[in-house]
Amino acid sequence: MTVNVGLIGCGGISNPHVRGYLEIPDKAKVTAVADVVEANARARAEQVGGAQIFSDYRELIATAGVDAVDICLPHHLHADAIIAAAEAGKHILCEKPLCISTEEADKITKVVQDTGVTLMCAHNQLFMPPVAKARELIQSGALGKVYELRTTDSFFNRGLHADMGWRGSLETAGGGELIDTGYHPTYLLLHLATAEPVEVVAMTSRHRLTMEGEDSAQVLVRFADGSVGNIVTSWAYIPSSNTEKFSVVGEHGTLWSDGRTLYHRTIDGQLTTVEFPEVNTIKAEVADFISCITEGRRPLNTEVEGVHVLKVILGAYASVREKRVISLADL
Repeated sequence: MTVNVGLIGCGGISNPHVRGYLEIPDKAKVTAVADVVEANARARAEQVGGAQIFSDYRELIATAGVDAVDICLPHHLHADAIIAAAEAGKHILCEKPLCISTEEADKITKVVQDTGVTLMCAHNQLFMPPVAKARELIQSGALGKVYELRTTDSFFNRGLHADMGWRGSLETAGGGELIDTGYHPTYLLLHLATAEPVEVVAMTSRHRLTMEGEDSAQVLVRFADGSVGNIVTSWAYIPSSNTEKFSVVGEHGTLWSDGRTLYHRTIDGQLTTVEFPEVNTIKAEVADFISCITEGRRPLNTEVEGVHVLKVILGAYASVREKRVISLADL
């Protein structure tokens, strides 16, 4: 079975998505593209060797005969595109964030449940090999009770242009850096945690970039089992060289990774180091999406996990506004 995919949004992030589909031509093919900027749509259509071109994604969904859609739109447009695709019975891969409000999240949850389509959140860093191994170790009880976790994602962002484009606007981005790049360490933290998040407190900063939202954030998350997570993320700086991608501290030991190598040290000091081959995580994510459709398998992160991630971030923003700890049950 070859899955016909409609690409909705043909900007920069769609390029690695398309390269992922080109790696699996016997399993999937981008047969239609949609973008309000005709040049972007034509570029992606040429990249895939020819595809139907639409200026309106609703027309693509209604007439292109695709089995699934890959949504690579600006944040504020995700919810409407997800709902339209689900109502038409199309499976969905959606770039992060899932959406930008709890109201949108409720609508998405209902339409996916009602239609039975597969929705996969494009959480590509879950496909880093050390992440899968770390989760396996944690869930096996190798660390015992988990006490604390930390995830990071920071880099020096020079800015798309003076006002950061749509990413610089709270209305179109839904926030600042935290709901954009900061989404990665948030879903990674929740993937490694041993319980659901229940409380959030945060501080955000605008150190350097010209934008309405924050360019940096630090978030503390309390989980239902008492463990605490720490998210550090920024567009303002290159992190110090000793900054790990993720680390977990538990009753029987610790583990940490730079994203390529996983280190596991037991409480008595025994260290195990495993190096993994480098993986293109977006290509892996795309391939897994297609496999989930053809095999009827649940994605690693569906709308369920996507809503948890969104609520942590919205809780962080509420914490900054209200200068207090936020209970996620209140969102």
